[in-house]
Amino acid sequence: MNKTKSFFLSAIILGTLNLFGQNYNGHPWHDSTQSIPGKIQCEFYDEGGQGIAYHDSDIANNGSGKLNPDDGTYYNTFRKNEGVDISYTKSNEIDNNPYNIVLPEMNQLYVGWTEPDEWINYTIDIKKEGTYQLSLMYTANADGKISLSLDGKDLTGPILIRSTYSFAENIAWRQWHHWNKAENIANIKLPAGKHILKLCTVDNGNMNYDYLEFKLSK
Repeated sequence: MNKTKSFFLSAIILGTLNLFGQNYNGHPWHDSTQSIPGKIQCEFYDEGGQGIAYHDSDIANNGSGKLNPDDGTYYNTFRKNEGVDISYTKSNEIDNNPYNIVLPEMNQLYVGWTEPDEWINYTIDIKKEGTYQLSLMYTANADGKISLSLDGKDLTGPILIRSTYSFAENIAWRQWHHWNKAENIANIKLPAGKHILKLCTVDNGNMNYDYLEFKLSK
């Protein structure tokens, strides 16, 4: 089922959260908090703008309204006025190409044009305390690294994300469209309740993030 049409997540009304001793003025996208266990869709990061909900290296959205023409459609204009760069998977052998390791669903929004030191915040609801296995649906033009933190405290350290580059590919721009799902890249202990999850691009960038998946292991 298309995630953008099945985003039935529990709505909560949040004021200012107290985040590791500081006030956090971001809030969930459309006041809908994503839940763990499950998938954290990367494009549904918090509202609040640069320096609060996210840090991006420039103010332009290089996908919505730029690569994807500003024609008023949902996918082409999604969060077009924000600095996080967003696009979506397309057919015609763009994202459903023969060099995928794992075939993505079509018309799936994702975060792209990533660079080192960029980050994104997500207000999340962890339903059950426990140890979770982390997976990532992504593309990577070269090896890169990401990290996760919770309420300002490091969860993972740098995690290596393997390149999806293919020497057999003869279309240069399509190297950014070879999809894979990295399974069980970290085991993370998470407390129950409402928290702020931060996804950081640590090394290299040139990665596209579709979703993070958290599965309870124990």
